[in-house]
Amino acid sequence: MRFAELEVPGSFVITPDQIGDDRGTFYESMRTDEFERVMGQPFEPRQINYSVSRRNTLRGLHSVADPPAQAKYITCVRGVLRDFVVDLRVGSPTFGRWASTLLDADSGVSVYVPEGVGHGFLTLTDDACICYVLSSAFVPGTQIDINPLDPDLALPWGFTEQPLMSAKDEKAPSLKEVMDAGLLMPWRG
Repeated sequence: MRFAELEVPGSFVITPDQIGDDRGTFYESMRTDEFERVMGQPFEPRQINYSVSRRNTLRGLHSVADPPAQAKYITCVRGVLRDFVVDLRVGSPTFGRWASTLLDADSGVSVYVPEGVGHGFLTLTDDACICYVLSSAFVPGTQIDINPLDPDLALPWGFTEQPLMSAKDEKAPSLKEVMDAGLLMPWRG
């Protein structure tokens, strides 16, 4: 298992070592002991979610207020998607910057999103399924939504036709509006 830090501090791409034979492949998707060794902190799963989407579905940008805050360990378990993390931690040296990773079921590559960092993705295949391993359980009213098409972020989603989005994401406020409302976590670098 290999860890590579992304341009957003504390966010990582995790690439498993695959063992293949005539039957197929085997790999470890997550090991909390390896995670703790590399990150210097534990990751204790509290909830696991799955999202299944049609091709060209855009979900996000989402984060969770502090408290309870929420880190995410994200893996595409079917299909292909373009994943984005955006630094939303006020005072961070990379505030507003993003990193993108292509996730697909065959590679087993995962992305770790630390607390205070936003997450979103665009599905590139039909029936794409993403798995979220979360560090905290869902608490109503703590979700932070930012419009994924905010021109100030200018995320290069790469869609060629208008993506499918929830009404909630389409109407979500801009990063500036969320920041001005005082909803974002401070940088704790």
